[in-house]
Amino acid sequence: MTRTTTCSCFGIRHSTPLVLDSGAAMTTTSKQRVLYRQGTGFWRMTTKWILTFGAVYLLDGTLLRSWGEALVWPGIGILLWAPIGVGAVWYPRKDQLVTLTTCELRIRRQRLPMAKVNLLHVARLWMDERSTLADQPVSEWIRVDRVVWVPLQDGQAFGVEFRDPAAFAKVFGAFAVAACGGPEIVRARAASATYPEPRPKRARPTGSDGDGSWLDAFDIID
Repeated sequence: MTRTTTCSCFGIRHSTPLVLDSGAAMTTTSKQRVLYRQGTGFWRMTTKWILTFGAVYLLDGTLLRSWGEALVWPGIGILLWAPIGVGAVWYPRKDQLVTLTTCELRIRRQRLPMAKVNLLHVARLWMDERSTLADQPVSEWIRVDRVVWVPLQDGQAFGVEFRDPAAFAKVFGAFAVAACGGPEIVRARAASATYPEPRPKRARPTGSDGDGSWLDAFDIID
């Protein structure tokens, strides 16, 4: 399914596939269309916390001790939720709030216009199901926290951390191909275009694969 849109940020008309995957949200507004949204994961963490201590409570009350004695587990869960659940588990990832629209990439309150992104590079790699500065094809990525690199027109690239990186890469790649005019135009432009090879802004100290943190995005996003 496709929809033809005119993006005021580019001044171009293109047909964009309505690509949806786990973790992605697609909505339409009068100004721009949201292609992908990743929340902070607060309620996901809280739900897992409740289910974990609830399961321990049921196991203890059913098989080991009485229900009254097993109430200690919900109490422990409540006491540890703030310092460990919120402080240690959720807080370091609270800035994973990311929204991709047809005109910009938002990381919490920071905004990166698509005009600054090297969409041709993204589209060219996506034709081979690959992503910037990644050796593995996107189809081989597993659902784990991973940095996805966004190339800029000036040759820099910054990393944004995703809980489901493949889902974002698929939506971003399909959008880039459509924004550049389709596969044939991408191949033609890629054959003649010259641009600096994307390079990381700086070494990233965090991330599951050692690629780093999204925090460096603040250095280059207006």
